[in-house]
Amino acid sequence: MVKINAPAPEFTEEAYINDEIKKISLKDYRGKWVVLFFYPADFTFVCPTELGELADHYAELKKEGAEVISVSADTGWVHKAWHDNSPTIKKITYPMLADPAHRVCTAYGTLIEDEGLSLRGTFLIDPQGILKAYEIHDNSIGRSIDELIRKLQAAKFVAEHNGEVCPMNWKPGQKTLKKGLDLVGKI
Repeated sequence: MVKINAPAPEFTEEAYINDEIKKISLKDYRGKWVVLFFYPADFTFVCPTELGELADHYAELKKEGAEVISVSADTGWVHKAWHDNSPTIKKITYPMLADPAHRVCTAYGTLIEDEGLSLRGTFLIDPQGILKAYEIHDNSIGRSIDELIRKLQAAKFVAEHNGEVCPMNWKPGQKTLKKGLDLVGKI
């Protein structure tokens, strides 16, 4: 079971990236924030809307110091076939992790065992490999890229400003709180 402020489960699996299938590991991304983005399956309905939106905002996420890794129970070859046949998925340049043995989905608690698919799950991992935030929900509900970016920015701010925390709906430049609940001016 994953826990906030504990090490994120490690993995080494195949991924489709840059028109090839190769092994990647979570530890390859030490020193960067990681957005681990689980989705049910390739060639589906809601998934391309989410993955396409991630592709459209990938440069912004990288500018924030983050890497994106999408994960489904499909093989690397299925990821490649989807990439080759969908204009939306063709935009993706981040790694698409293959988890047909369900090791990663199981480790992160997203596996729907009787279906062999993943729930929609987003995990935010800091540069030291520590889990800072996650959400898991029903597969019929798409996620928000704006909220994902906001969470990443808030997690980075808190990591860089010891003793300050971010209130609800906080965005960069807004007031924060000290752990004693005093408002801190704009930064």
